[in-house]
Amino acid sequence: MHEIDLLLNGARTLIDQPMALLLALIGVALGIVIGALPGLTATMGVAILLPFTFGMDPLSGLLMISGVFFGGIYGGSIPAILLKIPGTPAAAATAIDGYELTKQGKAGIALGTATLSSFLGGLLSVIVLIFMARILAGFALEFSASESFALAVFGLTIIASISGASPIKGLIAGFAGLLLATVGLDPMGGFPRFTAGYTELFTVPFIPVMIGLFAAAEAFKSMEEPEVRGALKTALGRIIPPWSAFRGVIVTILRSSGLGILIGIIPGAGADIAAYVAYNETKRFSKAPQNFGKGELSAVAACESGANGCTGGALLTMLTLGIPGDAVTAVMLGALTLQGLQPGPLLFQDHADLVFTLFAGMIFCYVAMLFMGFASLRFMGRILQMPKSVLTPVILALCIVGTYAINNSMFDIGIMLAAGVVGYFMQKWDFPASPVVLALIMGPMAEASLRRALSLSNGSYDFLYTRPITVVLLSAAALSLLVPLLRGLRKSGGGTAEPPLNATPGRGH
Repeated sequence: MHEIDLLLNGARTLIDQPMALLLALIGVALGIVIGALPGLTATMGVAILLPFTFGMDPLSGLLMISGVFFGGIYGGSIPAILLKIPGTPAAAATAIDGYELTKQGKAGIALGTATLSSFLGGLLSVIVLIFMARILAGFALEFSASESFALAVFGLTIIASISGASPIKGLIAGFAGLLLATVGLDPMGGFPRFTAGYTELFTVPFIPVMIGLFAAAEAFKSMEEPEVRGALKTALGRIIPPWSAFRGVIVTILRSSGLGILIGIIPGAGADIAAYVAYNETKRFSKAPQNFGKGELSAVAACESGANGCTGGALLTMLTLGIPGDAVTAVMLGALTLQGLQPGPLLFQDHADLVFTLFAGMIFCYVAMLFMGFASLRFMGRILQMPKSVLTPVILALCIVGTYAINNSMFDIGIMLAAGVVGYFMQKWDFPASPVVLALIMGPMAEASLRRALSLSNGSYDFLYTRPITVVLLSAAALSLLVPLLRGLRKSGGGTAEPPLNATPGRGH
């Protein structure tokens, strides 16, 4: 095939440029560190490094940025699993089951599964990027405002699946998240809403809220329960999962990677949405959905392969159409233009050698991420052996530093601490935090897309049933709501003993 020849030529060119390989390694290492620090997202890492790539040759600069991108998405899973602190928004989904596995003494297996799943999901996305760029780019062109709205609605229906033992409490938390998502500038008119005169609220402080709900709330809770982490003072144990365990999640990884790739090519989506959708679909296909939220290994595999699968999909639309799939690729779009390269179909015609050398370098980045990830896990695992009197202040310090680093704003720290207090009481009263985060992600996308679609259709709602992709996504959303309901009715009809058994474990989370 023509693509294989170009890829092999690109690999040979890459081998002859050791400096580009070194910068790719540095980028991956920086990305893992940035992703593991709360508040320092892959987007921020790429944006910080962007000016430094201006003096580099195009290949070296783009490979370094790609390494930060890939490493950042993966790195967020490490604190999410060990401490229930999502390093990145996408890792909030991983924290649901990853932290439960850590509490069960399976942190090593959870981290190893996350590392392998991230590698396989990312590698598959790059392979798809190489061989199916033009086909999937055509599919991405079909997405307009109505399809984006339907995708957001489908994402919001996942709230029912990630709500644990009490879907009602999950829906209440999701509704609260939707209310928070209305704060800021109106997406169409541009006027401020519910900001109380604070310019800091012109954009929803999503990351401070996320850090507060997950990380600060967990720190506050640990102050109240000083003996809880005492049971976790153990070594990671085995990191590479046994084949008997990993074999069961291979299908999950393949399915979630595919979902991540498809979501990645949709402009405006991203790794966080891909992680939650992959989580939901894995739970739907699972033979034991009641185990999700209690330490399910396939949930960790799904979230990480879905989030990392999104990277190749997002790059696909950016390179072939000049349309960034997410915030990170929007910054990378700037990097390409800084290097004098114009994304689009002509990029593959005029600079095919450079593009396929870059693709070979992306594969190298993911292989490097795999080895660096496994090499760093033992060091990261020492976090578990820190005394609680040291660990809790460190967690709070990371929360404060990570939040301040976003906008250099004390206001954001106040938002984070307030969200931490709210998250603490949500834990006390068994309200899940994940629906709030999901609603903050999906709410603005749903509102902006719906209003844009109505504007394009002159106020008519016929786009809801006349556009095939929209119909499919809305049907999937309806199915996502009905399946948990029907499953619950079937269980309640099967006997009176099951509901109490299913409800009891959830009370402790």
